Amino acid sequence: MTDAKKTSRSTKPTDAAAEGFTDEERSAMKARAKEVRAASRGGSAADKAAAAEAEVVAKIAEMPEEDRALAEKVHSLVKTVTPELAPRLWYGMPAYAKDGKVLCFFKPASKFKARYATLGFSDVAGLDDGVMWPTEFALTGLGPAVEERIATLLKTAAH
Repeated sequence: MTDAKKTSRSTKPTDAAAEGFTDEERSAMKARAKEVRAASRGGSAADKAAAAEAEVVAKIAEMPEEDRALAEKVHSLVKTVTPELAPRLWYGMPAYAKDGKVLCFFKPASKFKARYATLGFSDVAGLDDGVMWPTEFALTGLGPAVEERIATLLKTAAH
């Protein structure tokens, strides 16, 4: 019997695998891993909620001016219209959870070098309308009509 040859395998990703995600996507994944670790730490629910909101406010403050203005208004609308939603970070983005599950999130244009920011809703949101409905809405500016539309979406999604 002869000894079987060992094949050397590298665990280092190939160039093709490394190029599978953009720098922005890798950054979002790292942010999510950090969020999961932080959520598993001890502490009271009130302390965790306060820390989570502080992280959201800090993340909004870091955004470029155009994204920041939109995110601040969205944050204010969520807090006013659906105070039962809990602010938290989700993939490094401001998000709002219901019963521990992300219901909606603000994706700044700068995060993925996009043309516009979006307000997105997860499958937890009650926005179902027939067999097809939007789950993300482009935001390029805010005014009374847009704010009213967002308020309506938030109320519908949260209930």
